[in-house]
Amino acid sequence: MLRPSGTDLMVYLHRPPVDMRKMRNGLSAIVRQEMQLDPFEPAYFLFTNKRRKAMKILVWDICGFALWHKVIESEQRFPWPRFFDQQTLTMTSEQLSMLMDGYDVWSRPHREVHFIHAG
Repeated sequence: MLRPSGTDLMVYLHRPPVDMRKMRNGLSAIVRQEMQLDPFEPAYFLFTNKRRKAMKILVWDICGFALWHKVIESEQRFPWPRFFDQQTLTMTSEQLSMLMDGYDVWSRPHREVHFIHAG
């Protein structure tokens, strides 16, 4: 599967929804104006729409922008952080991979298990 890779890159998530008709120029303008970041830095910039059914990832790649567009084809939605004050959140590349697989990286993945005895 085609997927962004690289463990040394920064990942920035734009929390408010955006119009998914925006392409590289519109998204890079959001990066510069709303996120107050440089779209040419080695980083991934994540965006979603209101319904959280689609996600776009923008990255500058040596001589041009690369743009990933993923749409969920079921009733599922991308788990997007809603209860944060910040407009821009940072993530690890591992969290990005989990998010693309549909995992909610902002909540506990499971309850803690406490064993009383072994066997």
